[in-house]
Amino acid sequence: MRKAIAPGFTTRALKAQETHVQRYVNLLVDRLSGVIDSSAGKASVIDIGPWFNFTTFDILGDLAFGESFDCLHSSTYHPWVEILFSAAKAATWIAAVRFYPRVYSLLFKLIPPSLKKMSQDHFNHVVERVKRRMNYEMDREDLMSPVLKEDAKHKMSLQEINGSFMTLVVAGSETSATVLTGLMNHLVHQPQYLKRLEVEVRGLGQGGAHEVTLDSLRQLEWLNAVLTEALRLCTPVPWILPRRVPASGAVVAGVGLPGRTRVSIQAYTMNRDPANWHRADEFLPERWLPDAHKPESEFYRDRRESLQPFSVGSRACIGLHLAWAEMRLIMTRLIRAFDFEEVEGERLVWESLRTFALVEKKQDPV
Repeated sequence: MRKAIAPGFTTRALKAQETHVQRYVNLLVDRLSGVIDSSAGKASVIDIGPWFNFTTFDILGDLAFGESFDCLHSSTYHPWVEILFSAAKAATWIAAVRFYPRVYSLLFKLIPPSLKKMSQDHFNHVVERVKRRMNYEMDREDLMSPVLKEDAKHKMSLQEINGSFMTLVVAGSETSATVLTGLMNHLVHQPQYLKRLEVEVRGLGQGGAHEVTLDSLRQLEWLNAVLTEALRLCTPVPWILPRRVPASGAVVAGVGLPGRTRVSIQAYTMNRDPANWHRADEFLPERWLPDAHKPESEFYRDRRESLQPFSVGSRACIGLHLAWAEMRLIMTRLIRAFDFEEVEGERLVWESLRTFALVEKKQDPV
């Protein structure tokens, strides 16, 4: 299945998709400008988190199904998106009880019917969107185009398409929005880092948004540093990523494991382990700059290879190029367009947030 949808996630495909990604980020800036203009010249307080979600969901809807969720236009969540958050929570509970096979039937009955219904409703929405997309021709390539081609080298059944795109809706939107929310929270409370980012992204040129391209943003040292540090501390998928040992068995971290053993890595813990990171719980983007590799740097002994937010190997996140593109572009355009600062007395404590496979975010006023 991965080989079938992979062509839609290459760097070449992303280049073709850039215009559509830019369009939604432009709309984000326009919508926020309208909110600010309505404040009659006074400073506006905005819960920035939902706006990140509106943008990433609209982008994903367009690229995956050929139609936006219209979250930005309506300044609210599409009903399906609201269901999605609850569905993720339901899926976590359902997955958890399966680890107790002897009492599975009893525990499954204890899960509220409303949670089970939300999970099913989420899947039904995916089925409907996939059906609509399959019934009309697109005048451009999208993420589903490689799957639907008659001469596709790797074919997928309808059931496989539905399942894959159900995962894609969540993985391709909520995760990027989580990182951006966490990053903005850190930046407004550490204004020295925000100021440095302002200088960098506003130095791209004196003209308009056309100077901000995905290629140009890859070269911005500080932008990439703050985003990487946000990926470390605000882990978008803090839950375990389960894998299964090959049937022949394997040696993992020096320990021999029988075939088919389930193994996993807890990303949140690894990203904050003092054995891997100097001042592990602090937001310090400097650790990702070239000077941090020098022996005299306090970050010299950081084990940077332990940060794998998109996982590794054959099952690594297929959408990492799109995720990086969204995060770089959204953050850059916002910092170029607006002046952000903390709201006195308001601070989102990331470590206090609950997780149900994904992060259950709270208000992040700026």
